[in-house]
Amino acid sequence: MSHEADGADSPATTPRSADEQRLHELGYAQELSRTMSGFSNFAVSFTIISILSGCLTLYGFGMNTGGPALIVWGWPFVGLMTLVVGLAMAEVCSSFPTAGGLYYWAAKLAPSNGAAWSWFTGWFNFLGQVAVTAGIDFGAAFFINAFLDLQFGYAATPPHTILIFGVVLVLHGLLNTFGVKLVALLNDISVWWHIAGVLVIVGALVVLPSEHQSASFVFTHFVNNTGWSSAFYVGMLGLLLAQYTFTGYDASAHMTEETHDAARSGPRGIVMSIVVSLVAGWVLLVGITFAIRDYDGAVTSSTGVPPAQIFIDALGLTGGKLLLLIAIGAQLFCGMSSVTANSRMIYAFSRDGALPASRVWHKINKRTRTPTNAIWLAAGGAFVLGLPYLWNATAYAAVTSIAVIGLYIAYVLPTLLRLLQGDRFDRGPWHLGRWSKPVGVVAVAWVVFITVLFMLPQASPVTAKTFNYTPIAVLVVLGFAGIWWLASARKWFTGPKVQGTPEELAAIERDLDSV
Repeated sequence: MSHEADGADSPATTPRSADEQRLHELGYAQELSRTMSGFSNFAVSFTIISILSGCLTLYGFGMNTGGPALIVWGWPFVGLMTLVVGLAMAEVCSSFPTAGGLYYWAAKLAPSNGAAWSWFTGWFNFLGQVAVTAGIDFGAAFFINAFLDLQFGYAATPPHTILIFGVVLVLHGLLNTFGVKLVALLNDISVWWHIAGVLVIVGALVVLPSEHQSASFVFTHFVNNTGWSSAFYVGMLGLLLAQYTFTGYDASAHMTEETHDAARSGPRGIVMSIVVSLVAGWVLLVGITFAIRDYDGAVTSSTGVPPAQIFIDALGLTGGKLLLLIAIGAQLFCGMSSVTANSRMIYAFSRDGALPASRVWHKINKRTRTPTNAIWLAAGGAFVLGLPYLWNATAYAAVTSIAVIGLYIAYVLPTLLRLLQGDRFDRGPWHLGRWSKPVGVVAVAWVVFITVLFMLPQASPVTAKTFNYTPIAVLVVLGFAGIWWLASARKWFTGPKVQGTPEELAAIERDLDSV
């Protein structure tokens, strides 16, 4: 992947690194600050997957939709299928290490109509990124509201939760505005917070309570509080807990323009974030399930957060609140990283003119070398997706479904196109060898299955308060992107645009370096 500079740039230009040279070959200047290590790249994806966010915020959903059996066994099954999807993505990431990620890959891999493939991949990625940011910070708001209720009597009501949700998004917007170095440092800390947090929570729940559930209860007990009669259908719906948690690892791809040795570090970040989360998340889920004292009491807890009630029942009020704070810290780290990755995707997509008001969203703050406007679009879009919670009790589950469907469709479209390329695919330094085709086929099949599954009704009877509005959100975005494509964009959107000649790219970099 390393090539010598061709000498076309100004003689005053300092020699480019292999990463910068590759980025120039892909058509872009080094506008973002390339300061992240391979570990920091992994840390972003691991933090967004955030087992202390996804596992805990949807734990109550799992308790009603399959119960312990689906919580405990659904996790490793979904984790392995996710690893297959991640492996296929990582191979493509190695070949095209750029912040555009998925939509850029689709454009380069499509045998024809690359602009259309790129357009729709990008819009699905945009929808999924905004939804996963909403889901993460919405979950954090639930947990913060539960803590405030326990500590100060600030009741866990929808208006209170939405208010906290907005404050958390503003906090994450401000953190990301300060620059990539601060965010990278916090991401590194986040990895150890998550690992230590799992050990502390599981250790406390194993050692301190005087009694635990039986192994039979933890590994085989099935619960159906959905109103549906089919145990199989309910069990499939219960996979959402795990599949939602295993999202956001495309962040490693979106951060490649800021990562050293990006063609290797990006793929490793994707794969290792899934593997570490798979192991640690299973330990966490088993530990919490063994600690359940009053199953029905946890489900109907006044805090609105079943894990909080499980912690309190097992350890007492003070111990429960301490574990709750550990989870809240992890969720805040997670949301911060999600806004980071989301903003980079928006920056890259608008850099190629694919969003309304693209000139605004791809503007770089020359002082911090971060896409400040894109950061606030990410936060604002997430807030809009969470607002239906004011009148729809199942809104949170719908937001998580939207995140899964939007992201996974975007994840798998480049994989499908890579399969169609066959031996014509130009591999990067990190690849799957002869396993590329079977891994890709399984990845595509799995995404087709979950896309249909998570659009289905999650509770019965279906009413205004239980309606799963996931299909509507997906159709609105797909309809908007489709109509805009047919009416206008197909005439001018040609896919990812190069920023200029080698001389022009060097000039952009010199202008930024002079600040």
